[in-house]
Amino acid sequence: MSTPTKYDFGMIGLGTMGRNLLLNMGDHGVKGAGFDKDASKGALLEQESTNGNLKGFSDVKEFVSSLNKPRAIMMLVPAGKIVDDVIEELLPIIDKGDLIIDGGNSYFADTNRRVDYLEGKGIHFFGMGVSGGEEGARRGPSMMPGGDKEAYAVMKPILESIAAKVDGAPCVTYIGPGASGHFVKMVHNGIEYGIMQLLAETYDIMKKGLKMDNEAIGKVFTEWNEGRLKSFLVEVTRDVFQYKAPGTDHLLLDDIKDEARAKGTGKWTSQVAMDLQAPIPTVDSSVAMRDLSKYKELRVEASKLYDEGDLALDVDKDEFLKTLEQAFYFNLIITYSQGMHMLLRASAEYKYDLKLDEIAKIWRGGCIIRSLFLNNIYEAYQANPGLEHLLLDAGVQKEIQGSVAGARKVVSTVTAKGIAAPCYASALSYFDAFRSARMPSNLIQAQRDYFGAHTYELIGKEGTFHTQWVAKN
Repeated sequence: MSTPTKYDFGMIGLGTMGRNLLLNMGDHGVKGAGFDKDASKGALLEQESTNGNLKGFSDVKEFVSSLNKPRAIMMLVPAGKIVDDVIEELLPIIDKGDLIIDGGNSYFADTNRRVDYLEGKGIHFFGMGVSGGEEGARRGPSMMPGGDKEAYAVMKPILESIAAKVDGAPCVTYIGPGASGHFVKMVHNGIEYGIMQLLAETYDIMKKGLKMDNEAIGKVFTEWNEGRLKSFLVEVTRDVFQYKAPGTDHLLLDDIKDEARAKGTGKWTSQVAMDLQAPIPTVDSSVAMRDLSKYKELRVEASKLYDEGDLALDVDKDEFLKTLEQAFYFNLIITYSQGMHMLLRASAEYKYDLKLDEIAKIWRGGCIIRSLFLNNIYEAYQANPGLEHLLLDAGVQKEIQGSVAGARKVVSTVTAKGIAAPCYASALSYFDAFRSARMPSNLIQAQRDYFGAHTYELIGKEGTFHTQWVAKN
């Protein structure tokens, strides 16, 4: 009687991401087992396996028993209760010393809870952000593992083999303790929200303000992706402006509803940033605009009451497009800067000891927010690991000074005409407030003390003070 094959790695959840990640591992010589209650997904895994070293299971006990000990099992299932349900299903049939990886977009506080819970049961656990979408998972993602360092050491050779590579370096590194991996992925997603909204606003400016047709707009994004704005999200936008559904003579884009959906990671980024007192207004604006897009009926009603008039911009189109490229580059820098500052604040607050240069380095390939500018970020934190804000780096300062005039021109021009560009505007206002040696916040402190006796501090004087601002009757 032949001995059943044993597998080195297990994947729970054989949807697009889970299956593609396991296929990627199979390509690199990993003998992998995949579990999904839908047996057809396991069959598809085996069918697509190029080396014949992957096996699909629809019975969880058979799946677990097929794995070599200590077992290494990764979950790629929707965030939330399902993750806890899978863990509870595994606990009676796995052993102390086994390893569980959560590769989904779990909220970092949930990951903290699971780290403590599983540690108490002798199970190694780490949360890992995975970026790159289905193509990244198949050909090489960017991965952000955090938590049990010993567990990561076990998985390191496999993860480095399947990760995207930039200049030969794998786009994966140990992020830090606890839920740091999922935290970094959350901030990554917030930056992603910001850049996507900026691209949407850019499209709106060209379409409504410059009266450009889809072909001309697509050409601009194509040209931008060949210069300093080269990035995955600009590349995606370029491709969207080339796609026509089979049998049609127009872009699919024109048939898509203007109601954007979200899975919540952008909202989490904004909420946690406020807890950390790390301002990220460009990300906040992008989340708000997705929410506003859902109120289609209200927007249609409002459009009848408030005629938008002629939105055509009175500018030289070719010159303004050069200015628009400057403005977008400026906004890109500001959005990344806000995200990196949030990571710095979180590192101090949660004792993550994040290496911001390493994070920028692994974001350069495989992930959704990869871009040429991440090389600048990597170099800035390599040169000064203690850099308190990206905008304080001399190299970044030079890029900002060469592009801020374009940002001012675009914001003032489109705002005067009534074209909404909230992320463009918030990025510029954030920069102007950040570079202000004296903000008007002293007035807020005076107001707070006036109506609530909240006290204030004085320049050059120790202590807190309170004033009776008007005489009592």
